[in-house]
Amino acid sequence: MVERDEPEVIGRRVQRLRRERGLTQRQLAEPSYTSAYISTLEAGRVRPSDDALRHLAERLGVDFEELATGRPARLATALRLRLTEARRTLATGRAQEAAGQYAELLDEAERHGLTEERAAALLGLGECAVETGELRAARERFEEAERLLAGAPLPARVPALRGRAVTHYLAGELRYAVYLLETAIDELNRSGLHDPDALLLLYAGIIGPYMDMGAHARAAQAAEFALALAPQAGDPALVARMHRSVARTLLAEGRIAEADASLAKAAELYRTLQLRTELANCHWMRGYVCAQNGELERAESELRQALTMLAERRAALYSSQVTVELADVLHRRGRSEEASRLLREVLGELSSERGAVHAAAAHRLLGIIAEDAGDTEAAEEHYVRALSLLERAGAAGDLADLCRLLGDLLRRTGRVEAALDAYRTGLGHRTAPGTTTLGPAPAQPLL
Repeated sequence: MVERDEPEVIGRRVQRLRRERGLTQRQLAEPSYTSAYISTLEAGRVRPSDDALRHLAERLGVDFEELATGRPARLATALRLRLTEARRTLATGRAQEAAGQYAELLDEAERHGLTEERAAALLGLGECAVETGELRAARERFEEAERLLAGAPLPARVPALRGRAVTHYLAGELRYAVYLLETAIDELNRSGLHDPDALLLLYAGIIGPYMDMGAHARAAQAAEFALALAPQAGDPALVARMHRSVARTLLAEGRIAEADASLAKAAELYRTLQLRTELANCHWMRGYVCAQNGELERAESELRQALTMLAERRAALYSSQVTVELADVLHRRGRSEEASRLLREVLGELSSERGAVHAAAAHRLLGIIAEDAGDTEAAEEHYVRALSLLERAGAAGDLADLCRLLGDLLRRTGRVEAALDAYRTGLGHRTAPGTTTLGPAPAQPLL
């Protein structure tokens, strides 16, 4: 339903258009209405019905929407077409170019009071900022999009909510990220709001935080759900391009509703392309599980598959995280030198603000490799640096394991009291494997 302007605004618009066309009030009114009605309407003292507006729009030679809102009828659809173009740009890895497109669209949507299009532009700007590692800016964009969509059903708000959760996760705030995602999953599954696309976003987004918190069983389950929900489009880019072309043709012919439908399909397919990052996380998860089960060759294959998908998306931060897991597998396969090279390269991409848990994992693994090589001084330095990173992120399971490694090293080098302190610290962070602080896992989706 079109949100109309106030009666006095519509009245002034009708009067202006009537005079521009040289019509009298009687000529505009006939044959269905009277000149007195037109006079009252132009004075803003009556709210015209849809039928009256359609009659007036036909007589004035304008679209119903333009008369009711002041916006050209094709404006919203044209903006949605350009939003789809921006999403295509982002899906192909050109985040800075896409950000420029989204910024222009946001200005236009704000100028014309188009709430949904404004929210879509904000969401796109947030996704661009995540791609370029500007987490604070990304979170602000996602929060603003959520505020605009506050009255919309949950599935419409999920992309912004999931984006906000991702920024918290990448900043090392694991528990809060999991809280946001689990709450949304439960609400969708338990309240009859089952939406496969929204669930795919949520399940794919929660895998990384689960992994870093040690909730491996939940991560494995979420990965299988995400892969089962993933859209089965042969080549999303080609299909999306077809829908965009169709939309342009329909728009030129004035078939706006059909053009909107084609654009919706194209946007969803470009979202599928963007989801390659999350689907890469599923391969990452499988690689981790294989490594835990001792299937190191298969683990390496899955992790390299994840890295290939992430490289296509130019997702540098996620690539760094998967590289740490791959280095661990290579070390366990006896290729420690290759593992060390990967870890030292990747530490340049990670910090306490961006990927703290995996920066700690890189230092931990470098410490193990150094210890295996007999360099206890370098090993201790890496363990201590990892410890400081993990304490900020609150990754309890990893902290407990790291304190054990550090304690064992200190004990072997004769520093018993320092070793006992490290062990005590580890015991304080001990958590049961596969759990979080949030109680039962989210409900299972209706696949």
